[in-house]
Amino acid sequence: MRPTEPVTGLILSGGGARAAYQVGVLAAIAELLPPGAANPFPVIVGTSAGAINAVSLASGAMDFTAAIARLTAFWQGFRSHLVLRSDWPGVIHQASRFLSRSLLGLGSPVPVALLDSSPLRELLQDKLHFEGINEAIRHKHLHAVAVTAFGYESGQAVTFYQGGGTIDAWLRHRRIGLPTQLTVEHLLASSAIPLLFAPVKLDQEYFGDGAVRQSAPISPALHLGATRVLVVGVSGNPRSPEPSAPQERSYTGQQPTLAQIGGHMLNSTFIDSLESDIELLERLNQFSHLQPANSAARGLSPVDVLVIAPSQPIDEIAARHRQELPAALRLFLRGPGATKTSGAGVLSYLLFEAGYCSELIELGRRDALAKREELQRFLGLTPN
Repeated sequence: MRPTEPVTGLILSGGGARAAYQVGVLAAIAELLPPGAANPFPVIVGTSAGAINAVSLASGAMDFTAAIARLTAFWQGFRSHLVLRSDWPGVIHQASRFLSRSLLGLGSPVPVALLDSSPLRELLQDKLHFEGINEAIRHKHLHAVAVTAFGYESGQAVTFYQGGGTIDAWLRHRRIGLPTQLTVEHLLASSAIPLLFAPVKLDQEYFGDGAVRQSAPISPALHLGATRVLVVGVSGNPRSPEPSAPQERSYTGQQPTLAQIGGHMLNSTFIDSLESDIELLERLNQFSHLQPANSAARGLSPVDVLVIAPSQPIDEIAARHRQELPAALRLFLRGPGATKTSGAGVLSYLLFEAGYCSELIELGRRDALAKREELQRFLGLTPN
């Protein structure tokens, strides 16, 4: 039986620095809530950088507005050196290490990574307070929070969740759910973009970015009890009502740069599965509404879904802020073409700088407020 009151799940997808957009959306929601309102998302699910936002929000669920204020300050104060080694010695050392050990097989084996993300561990240990999750669960301000990582040996997308009451673990094709006490290591594993950041060992297996094989990004929230979901995406290109025909597009005819290829691969990892899962869920909802009352398919209950995604191309925003990158990183990324407009897709995932992140936060806030009425109706808020 479905609960009388709907259980709202929040889905925060991955996307490196693009996840700053999610903070703006959450800030707008905090503005729409009445003063002193409780956390409106009993179930919070995040992947990659979205997992960091999810845990930050869950650990502060006792005071939603204050948690959003801290998260906003966290992203607005970002600099590349807080996430990865961006100084000349650090960049050169990591690049030479990758070349000699990972490509030429010289020296002892090390996790494959082009960039050194060790500063991120210190940042998360300093800024996140995981004990707040248990406190929020005890006081019924949170039902469950989950992060997803990808196991390189098992090939499974593993959702590690921490919740109250009885939440059964699940096992599906290439995706499983495991109860655990979340730590910084889970967040580092979930946000370890393949090749760019080193895999993280959890128990007996190395894990990387959870978006790699996450075929059904919405399903963890449903397993954790959500009956409706708000999805905050980080798509690089806004949805158009009608796709354009190939002959209507303009082409340069130039060969793609390494960064341009990498950008499409990252988009495929972080965006395509989520958009496909949303489309599938919407079709299942339509199907469930069409079934007669006595049909066996009536067991398929519809799940309300609201999607908020960027209204402007994030690649173009990143290209405008490329000069904010530290000189060493800028030079390192120039060769593959990431500092060119055509390669800004890769840049949009790695530009952990205040100007870029702040513009994404403001875009998220504007996009969410543009859907004010939909959000208020979805969350059951009284218009103000």
